[in-house]
Amino acid sequence: MNQAGSIELNDLLTSVRDCRLCESSLPLGPRPVVQLDANARILIAGQAPGRRVHETGIAFDDPSGDRLREWMGIASSVFYDAAKIAILPMGFCYPGSGKSGDLPPRPECATAWRRQLLNAIPDIRLTLVIGQYAQRWHLPSTERNLTETVRARRSYDKSLFPLPHPSPRNNIWMKKNPWFLESVVPELHEAVSRALR
Repeated sequence: MNQAGSIELNDLLTSVRDCRLCESSLPLGPRPVVQLDANARILIAGQAPGRRVHETGIAFDDPSGDRLREWMGIASSVFYDAAKIAILPMGFCYPGSGKSGDLPPRPECATAWRRQLLNAIPDIRLTLVIGQYAQRWHLPSTERNLTETVRARRSYDKSLFPLPHPSPRNNIWMKKNPWFLESVVPELHEAVSRALR
């Protein structure tokens, strides 16, 4: 990307980090957490930061991130290299918690920012579409549930790789679906390696 494009992305990221669109709905206040560089090759389209990520300001700085890096087969040094990996959740701030985990991502982020930010990272070769909210946005034509969507991954564009959320809360799902670790994770390793070459 040329210098002008880099300045535009920096301005856009500054605007995102200053965003207060849904401040009144956030229990801990706004703290947008994204990781973007115009040269990124892989996009992680997740849900929303959890409480720990809100506190540190570092995307996937929690057990979910440990599992995701293991699934991808990469070290933290690669994961947090913005020129390689972009991290753009559906909601940029911690939405609070409900009865069975964190609340859904706030919808304001996708409406206000997602298209602009995706346009600013034109060299993405692989998008990891994590969880139902990201899958609804990135795979809008699917009417499958999360399990069916992950199982049908080969029916989507090769640049899109649907995944369940790596949260420890999904341990029961993992036990019920052993095919995920047996066949999907090795495919993911290869797709990530190919995208980073």
